[in-house]
Amino acid sequence: MTTLEKTAVFLEEAQTYYLATVEGDQPRVRPFGTVLIWEGKLFLQTGKCKPVSRQLAQNPKAELCAFSGGQWVRVAGTLAEDPRREIKTAMLDKMPQLRGMYGEDDGNMQMLYFTQAEVTFSSFTAPPETAPLYE
Repeated sequence: MTTLEKTAVFLEEAQTYYLATVEGDQPRVRPFGTVLIWEGKLFLQTGKCKPVSRQLAQNPKAELCAFSGGQWVRVAGTLAEDPRREIKTAMLDKMPQLRGMYGEDDGNMQMLYFTQAEVTFSSFTAPPETAPLYE
């Protein structure tokens, strides 16, 4: 299993991860649950009307963290937007509960992917394992 696949599986099993961004000199953290591998990239989804979108437009560096079963994963890197409709459709098909809030053509749905990132898997009982997200 590649690091990308292992990361996506972990995030899906955890169901909730926390995404950290920066607003000026203040860190901001919020829960997310969207995960999609598309064309070999790790995507997440948000709304353009949300502060997280504005924060990432100012500084695209972000880090996410999830905890499950005594282990955690951190993904640190740079996020970029991919506006293609087919990626939005893939996310909405995977997570149909989002359709109540987002649509492919609503002008709000935003798909973000890590352009480059480093992943660290950690636990209290083993040394951390760090690798590039994309091998």
